[in-house]
Amino acid sequence: MPISKAAQKIDQDPQLARYSRQMLFEPIGEDGQRKLLDSRVTLIGCGALGTVLANTLARAGVGFLRVVDRDFIELNNLQRQVLFNEDDIAANLPKAEAARRKLQRINSTIEIEAVVTDVNHRNIEQLADGAHLLLDGTDNFETRFLINDLAVKSKRPWVYGACIGATGLSMPILPNDTPCLRCIFEQAPPPEMNPTCDTAGVLGPVVNMVASHQALEAMKILMGKFDALNRRLLNFDAWSGRVSMLNVQKGYDQGECPGCKARSFEYLEGRFGSSATTLCGRNAVQVTPPPGAKIDFPTIADKLRAVAHAEPKFNAFMLKAQINTHELTVFADGRAIIKGTNKPDEARTIYSKYIGS
Repeated sequence: MPISKAAQKIDQDPQLARYSRQMLFEPIGEDGQRKLLDSRVTLIGCGALGTVLANTLARAGVGFLRVVDRDFIELNNLQRQVLFNEDDIAANLPKAEAARRKLQRINSTIEIEAVVTDVNHRNIEQLADGAHLLLDGTDNFETRFLINDLAVKSKRPWVYGACIGATGLSMPILPNDTPCLRCIFEQAPPPEMNPTCDTAGVLGPVVNMVASHQALEAMKILMGKFDALNRRLLNFDAWSGRVSMLNVQKGYDQGECPGCKARSFEYLEGRFGSSATTLCGRNAVQVTPPPGAKIDFPTIADKLRAVAHAEPKFNAFMLKAQINTHELTVFADGRAIIKGTNKPDEARTIYSKYIGS
């Protein structure tokens, strides 16, 4: 089939040629593509949803993508976290840095920034600085409520997404227009009512379905296509084939949301939030030290040699050591993930004993 004149024109522009087939979709066109190239996005979380989001938006031509993640790569991630492979595990890379390297090879014309840190009330405003849109690639309500607080306070759009087992949820949020997350879920569900990937599992295709919906709605927002935005909460069970679009607008119009209506931002102000967080389905706890903590990996490695089962391993990003039944992964910002326990108090004790208080 002959190439159209429009396609020929696009193919001749070096900046636009790689996006030619996307631009031939009339609602995007050249104008929409240039808006994507001028866009800046902060993606919080680069696990299952985050890797699909980052991959999709980098290929779509979002001009600047800041990828923020606190974690490292494990073998059981590879079933659904599409940017990673076995070489990344062998290289002992944090997720954000491994993602940056892959994305830069996918699209060298855009800017990718990797930030290896835990997102909390002290740093989220800095991490979101300059971003036109925030994206949810997280796995816990605490961080989502933090994103939501910042988005509502700063009147900045974001896109929520979640998946477990075969079910998924997704919704774009436009502060002061659509319901925010706390209009729908005023409080996080208690742990016993909140299944994890360890108890319910998660299917790779479901991750792709949720993240693809998030990415599409994000592109609409970045291009200013608000009339095309799906303002309902997508809720589906991929295994049974059930799909519903829930109209939740009354949550904003008639509700008493603490953020939208009362302008109260407990998570952003640090009134809610923990310094030790049990990680989803990992039998692990993340311990976060006070602000300003810095770690000297050679010094810590020297300290741990006497008690570790094997020589502690470290690079520029993180240190790993096995001590008794616990695996310690320490990051440059002082955070540690303690595997082998799901008890925050026990994890804090281990951190204090082996890393320092």
